Amino acid sequence: MTRSAFVLGASLAAALAAVGERHASACGGCLQPPPPPTQTASDVTDERMLFVVSTTQSTLYDQLEYTGNPSSFAWVLPIRGTVDVGLSADVLFDSIDALTATQIVAPPQNCSPPPSCPGFGSQSAAGYAGIGANVNTTVTVTKQENVGPYDTVQLHSADTSALENWLAQNGFVIPTAEQPVIGAYVAEGFDFLAMKLLPDQGVQAMRPVRVTTPGASFSLPLRMASIGTGVTVGITVWVVSDGRYEPQNFPFFHIDDSALVWDWSTNSSNYTTLRTSNETALGGKGWEIESSITLNEQLISSVILSGGQYSSTAGVSSGGNLQALPSDATQDYLPIGDPDAGADGGAYQSADDVRAADIAALFVGLQGPNVRVTRIRSDIAHAAMTQDFVLQASSDQSEISNVRNVTKSANLTCPVYRSCSAVGCAASSWSPPIGGFAAIGSVAGMLGLIAARVVRGRRRASR
Repeated sequence: MTRSAFVLGASLAAALAAVGERHASACGGCLQPPPPPTQTASDVTDERMLFVVSTTQSTLYDQLEYTGNPSSFAWVLPIRGTVDVGLSADVLFDSIDALTATQIVAPPQNCSPPPSCPGFGSQSAAGYAGIGANVNTTVTVTKQENVGPYDTVQLHSADTSALENWLAQNGFVIPTAEQPVIGAYVAEGFDFLAMKLLPDQGVQAMRPVRVTTPGASFSLPLRMASIGTGVTVGITVWVVSDGRYEPQNFPFFHIDDSALVWDWSTNSSNYTTLRTSNETALGGKGWEIESSITLNEQLISSVILSGGQYSSTAGVSSGGNLQALPSDATQDYLPIGDPDAGADGGAYQSADDVRAADIAALFVGLQGPNVRVTRIRSDIAHAAMTQDFVLQASSDQSEISNVRNVTKSANLTCPVYRSCSAVGCAASSWSPPIGGFAAIGSVAGMLGLIAARVVRGRRRASR
């Protein structure tokens, strides 16, 4: 009984001390504060395009978004000459987005440090005959092929009416209000890439496409992109090249770190407010140069191969490298062709082959092993989309970091410390009584002593 009473007292003291340690550690008020909060500015609802520019070739990656009847899907892109069409995947866009997303880091709180507390830790398609089944002698089909789930055809015509009739007869209905856009491209000597889903393919089979043109090209078909948009549309464009690029024929801006203010009451900055103000001041025509950073080709490839998995601890500098095992390519990419079709069925590409070709196209003609990725974004007004988006090399080739360090703040409330417990610490549901753990230990010891005395008294009475 004496031993049992002593163990009870010691165990109670140890248990209470252990509970105290757990709560104090969870609170984190006795050592360094947690890392500063960050805000990620990435607009997931934007239309996303990626443009690779080199002297050898230029490649446009376009992420197609469509809901509705598969047989009603139709996509038209102005092109120069004959182009190569390839299949891409959402993972490529997601990977580039993760690597370049704007990270806004809050400033230090500059509050008085907490007291030093030794001993504590820190914290289907009936009647479908394929595109081009209706022949029009003034519209020339320069190339036709199936690319994954898509039936694609490349067209040349100098007759706007003939081209519009051909498109209408083949299911590409251009709204009357937008027909002048087609006429303008024809007058400027553009050809066209037209694309529909194959009859046995549903919307779920849709993937981004990759369109490659020989030589250097610095123009994106913004007029064509305006068809079907609302009053404003968010567009994010990445330019992958050997240097920094900027809009040539649209106004642009950059939000400097010094203009940022962190609001501690909302744990966010005024970044998006500043962006909206700049866009409004530029009449809905402005583009923001978010960042222009150097990335290692192996890092970009690794993130795509891993299915878009990226850890910022791996680093995004030119020497960064993500050590990750490749994911199953079929999770992101579709094969092209039928492996059992034979020679007459065309060349077959497995999902792995398609992924490899998609990644390789990112770097063709670039010096390597690093590339410059410039991220440009706009909430552009439909009324401003009257000319194509033309790029030019920036006169300033310095990098613009995607990590923004805020130096100014508002609505900061510093914690008030009482002894070794922070007042208002939400993580702590218990604090020791006045006197601390020494008092708890004394109480537990007294319990053991009282129990021992009771036992000795009973022994005397039994004699």
